[in-house]
Amino acid sequence: MSEQSHGLIATFNTASGVYHAAQNVRDAGYKHWDCITPFPVHGLDKAMGLKRSLVPVFSLFGGIAGATAAMAMIFYTGAVDYKLIVGGKPFFSPIPAVPITVEAGIFCSAFGAVVGMFILCRFPMLYHPVLKSDRINAALDDKFLIVIEARDPKFNLAQTKALLEKAGGLDVKELEA
Repeated sequence: MSEQSHGLIATFNTASGVYHAAQNVRDAGYKHWDCITPFPVHGLDKAMGLKRSLVPVFSLFGGIAGATAAMAMIFYTGAVDYKLIVGGKPFFSPIPAVPITVEAGIFCSAFGAVVGMFILCRFPMLYHPVLKSDRINAALDDKFLIVIEARDPKFNLAQTKALLEKAGGLDVKELEA
């Protein structure tokens, strides 16, 4: 492996081919690798051994924070900062505050999901070595790729290449960094 190597890249012609190859790579114990497909392949994340995303957790906490902040703001303005008696009604009642609280919760939930996605995907990633590959255009159209990075502890150029070829990878090549 040269000093400028990012890893190995293998091409597959079918979704089932990349699916079964992903299972083989996962079972071989690799940790730093990815599949690039032109469309979502059902079950590929499970075949890769990926855990469930944490984006819903970010969304939940965003929604709770937004709803709590809205209710607190309504309470503060009505019962603490600007006490106004109107027709003998209480300074604060949660019933009229429900629509604003729900809307703030929904807004902050969506905002939390987007922020969580950016954090977990490590955006903005302005460059990736796979983009230099001549195969990336085919992978955006009708081919499937598996990229195993050289930083993986199990990476050995000869053994990893043999694994990808045995799994059905066509034209396994070294990927420049």
